Amino acid sequence: MDILSAVLERRSINFFEQNAEIPDDKIKEIISIANTAPSSFNMQPWEVIVVKGKEKKKILRECAMNQSKVEDASCVLIIIADPLSLEKNMELIFDKQIEYGYMKPEMKETYKKVALKLYGAKDSLDRVIFAVKNTALFAMNLMIVARGFGFETHPMDGFDSECIKDRFGISNTKIIPMIIALGYKQKGAELLKRPYRRPVDSFVTVI
Repeated sequence: MDILSAVLERRSINFFEQNAEIPDDKIKEIISIANTAPSSFNMQPWEVIVVKGKEKKKILRECAMNQSKVEDASCVLIIIADPLSLEKNMELIFDKQIEYGYMKPEMKETYKKVALKLYGAKDSLDRVIFAVKNTALFAMNLMIVARGFGFETHPMDGFDSECIKDRFGISNTKIIPMIIALGYKQKGAELLKRPYRRPVDSFVTVI
């Protein structure tokens, strides 16, 4: 499937085929391709928990307003944004930038200082924005890639973040921007036409 078709065919599906498995290697392939998403300083501040087991999905459903698609989908991806990824990833990422020829060794310390100054203290709003906006790019990439492979998705923000963190052992320093149901559309389910979209001229200004 070409990229434009994947974008235009992606829909937020509410009715998933129950008991339809997606192999682990296929899920990891989708995530691996989605991992090419751009990120500030290439810090890649995202993590993913793939919830596949029936009991684990049942627990997640309890944290997600009892939405049936959490259990019906083949799996649900907990998308995590880590504001502390700068400290965790910086050494490795910048060393790889040097190895791949993107950065001169003598510039490494300068880049580290610039990144830390740009995104502020560990507990600052700037750090939260940094982590969430970059993780959102990854999440959108993931949904398009999934559609490219013929799967359906549904991003959700109707959930209790603290409940998910508690039940799935996620640090309170991390943020859960969304969870994404991934699977197959229920056989026989008909989709309505795509919901209304505002005309481009209503929100675009060319200057």
